[in-house]
Amino acid sequence: MPESLLEYDLLVAGSGASGLTAAVVAAKHGLKVIVVEKEAVFGGTTALSGGYLWIPNNHLDAAEGIKDSMDAARAYMRHEAGNHYDAERVEAFLEAGPKMVSFMQDKTAVRFEASPLFSDYHPDAPGGTPGGRSILTKPVDAKILGEDIERLRPPRPELTLFGLAIGSGKELWHFYRATQRLESFVYVARRLTKYGFDRLLKGRSQLLTNGNALAARLFRSARDLGVELWLDSPVKALLQDENGAVTGAEVQTPKGSRHIVARHGVVLACGGFPLDIARRQTLYGHRADLDEHWSAASPGNTGDGIRLGETVGGNAVKGYPNAAAWAPTSLVPREDGTKGPFPHFIDRGKPGVIAVTRAGHRFVNESNSYHDFVQGMKHACSSDKPVEAFLIADHKTIRKYGLGHVKPAPLPLGPSIRSGYLIVGETLADLANNAGIEVGEFERTIAKWNADVPTGTDSVFGKGSTAYNRFHGDPKVKPNPCMAPIANGPFYAVRVVPGDIGTFAGLRTDAHARVIDANGRPIPRLYAVGNDMASVLGGNYSGGGITLGPGMTFGYIAALHAAGARS
Repeated sequence: MPESLLEYDLLVAGSGASGLTAAVVAAKHGLKVIVVEKEAVFGGTTALSGGYLWIPNNHLDAAEGIKDSMDAARAYMRHEAGNHYDAERVEAFLEAGPKMVSFMQDKTAVRFEASPLFSDYHPDAPGGTPGGRSILTKPVDAKILGEDIERLRPPRPELTLFGLAIGSGKELWHFYRATQRLESFVYVARRLTKYGFDRLLKGRSQLLTNGNALAARLFRSARDLGVELWLDSPVKALLQDENGAVTGAEVQTPKGSRHIVARHGVVLACGGFPLDIARRQTLYGHRADLDEHWSAASPGNTGDGIRLGETVGGNAVKGYPNAAAWAPTSLVPREDGTKGPFPHFIDRGKPGVIAVTRAGHRFVNESNSYHDFVQGMKHACSSDKPVEAFLIADHKTIRKYGLGHVKPAPLPLGPSIRSGYLIVGETLADLANNAGIEVGEFERTIAKWNADVPTGTDSVFGKGSTAYNRFHGDPKVKPNPCMAPIANGPFYAVRVVPGDIGTFAGLRTDAHARVIDANGRPIPRLYAVGNDMASVLGGNYSGGGITLGPGMTFGYIAALHAAGARS
């Protein structure tokens, strides 16, 4: 066989969680699998993520006493998806999701832990729950990868502490309370000491957390099963036979072009289109140039998989209410003069933090999900002006909780002020003037907020009114864990703009993750998973891990179908 012609059973394009899941499951069922990745590192956006999966009825939360049901999950997904509810795909997801989790736990190196207090993002909606559908990847020692640790995408620097990625869940809880509780202080001191030794001896943390842990665990599982992984190897074209079935792909490698035959099919798992400027300008509904919309996704996610699917008859979904998973994003100045995106997941829920437009108005329940926050911000800003807002806090609040990239005490505020990231004013009027906010309305907004604080009820937007709101608040603050006065200067602001953590408007697929054509017929032996697949939630965001949970589940489904196996 010529060097440029290679044969496998399954070709997977992309090395994020959905692609690696498909590779692992297919290999476990006896297929010869190759994964090709366009970038020089593996892990995709998964490696940059929080490592959560949204999986209703999973056995880990059931063991913690969480009660859930197919009927409740179905009702919630129907509410979330609205007119874009796809019953067949929803049923496939609900049935296979728990099986995927059990498969990974029992037969691979992937391990998860329950998050029983992590609420659905709309817990008061029909079928919503105050906790128990989002599970978190367990941390893992970097030795699981050996020398391959150098090929794993590192965490985004803006989301680390001196390069240390802080684990979601319990570890983050300790870091927030390090100056308030002896137990947390000791935990953080030990963690930082170990990290210091790791940096000195190994050059990076040897405890992998969040999405880095998930990518590492999946890669190790794939490697153990003999899956090949090529880096710097983008797919350039899909190959078809005379009947339209996909038979393989042309892959550009550092050693030249390779023709890969894939007897059982090709899985597109290229991460959607968050860095495809032309497509997002068409679908986002707000200004989406590089300087007006910032994505925290992998820089390689430029829509390759969707375009490949379209070349053989696939169709990207149109009409979703949201084409992406939105996140308010601030821009952190870097030493080289560039800026890095910081998605605001947690800080908005803290007591003493509100958000206002340049007109000085609040526009949303700041404790709602990051996805909902950006929808509110887009609605509040007129179409002829940039979509932007400011997160506001006083000195007491920012020293206790931080704000965006600004860390709480004892870390200093000075570097963030000097860089221009943090806007400061000795009085509210000073802050408004320095940020370009309308002074009078801003002062009235703060006065209204402060008047509501003692009552425990945000009379304007209901901050702190749901289980999800309260999860990110401070339980020590009474009567509302998400409300505290903005009264003690200096006062601070951080500007936020629209951003995303991935896209929803992928290729249309059926319940087996097969790409379907304009007539609803599956294209033989072509699958799309992760963000290359149109979101099963129809462009809405149900809870933490709504990309990784369905992504891995449909990766599992696609692999079983390709292998001719049953779950």
